[in-house]
Amino acid sequence: MSLDNHSVGIVAPRRFCCDAPIPLKGGGQLPSFELVFETYGTLNAARSNAVLVCHALSGSHHVAGVYADTPYSEGWWDNLVGPGKPLDTEKFFVVGVNNLGGCHGSTGPLSPNPETGRRYGADFPLITVEDWVLAQSRLADHLGIDTWAAVIGGSLGGMQAIAWSLRFPERIRHAIAIASAPNLSAQNIAFNEVARQAILSDPDFYGGHYASRGIVPTRGLRLARMIGHITYLSDDQMNEKFGRELRGGEPSFSYDIDFEIESYLRHQGDKFAGFFDANTYLLATKALDYFDPADACDGDLARALRPARASFLVVSFTTDWRFSPARSREIVFALTQNRRRVAYAEIDCAAGHDSFLLDDAHYHAVLRAYLENIKT
Repeated sequence: MSLDNHSVGIVAPRRFCCDAPIPLKGGGQLPSFELVFETYGTLNAARSNAVLVCHALSGSHHVAGVYADTPYSEGWWDNLVGPGKPLDTEKFFVVGVNNLGGCHGSTGPLSPNPETGRRYGADFPLITVEDWVLAQSRLADHLGIDTWAAVIGGSLGGMQAIAWSLRFPERIRHAIAIASAPNLSAQNIAFNEVARQAILSDPDFYGGHYASRGIVPTRGLRLARMIGHITYLSDDQMNEKFGRELRGGEPSFSYDIDFEIESYLRHQGDKFAGFFDANTYLLATKALDYFDPADACDGDLARALRPARASFLVVSFTTDWRFSPARSREIVFALTQNRRRVAYAEIDCAAGHDSFLLDDAHYHAVLRAYLENIKT
């Protein structure tokens, strides 16, 4: 484990327990819940420098830093968050939280159902982006944060930033939505459904109650992640990294791994199946599918975004075909119709949708410039 001068250093997760019921958008409620979170930097006396980082589908509360005695445990956005980095922890108090329904310690399908004493499994209710935001607001109350200086996230995290600006417009000064969209296209919903069917059709799924049997629907999770990775990368990046390279130099004329891209996808699938929960994957993809603020406004996104009072930064990437720049420009156009303050950057990056996770100089410069101008 090595730490540079710009790392937040060794960190440890914390736990917030909320005993008050939380109503869910899809109906019903959870009688109580817990959220696992991490913080970096110091909350100032005015409590005005807090930034909430919202994670994407497979992310977690572990945004930056490393865990003691755990090699290769850097947070998923460690290149962005830390002293002197674009999201500077010498200026901001940064909060990362594992969403409700997650599998990294927050209340979710792996948690015990208080009504039965057994794990929720498939009985855990469907969660929406709006439910995540409501749960996060309870955490903000617990931390004594009345208003976020900013809420920032990529992909599904960007949707949460938008939802914050609508659900609690008085509690967020800046919303930063990166590689995101105002809703999913039919093609995106289709990719999610294929991934879900891979899990649901796994013989080891057992109707979502596999955990009680001590097993994991590994084959379904592996396939779901492989499908996802194909959509996260651009065609150019795939060709640059893998091309048609053969692992052994010659084709085996079998169904074993021949091409380097096959090896990569299987490795990513196996790794993911080793740490992520299948029910959480189902929940998170459905939350993506259901997010659509304009639905309540007859498809009029400008009218849907009218309650927002925050200033916005919207960032897209040229090779992101899953959340294309055109989808980000829809957000920008709707905000300008409401005369909201909005900055937009379209970054030329070859890495596709996963660009928002990378240390791209242009991308980081845009974020740094915007964040430096936020007053705390």
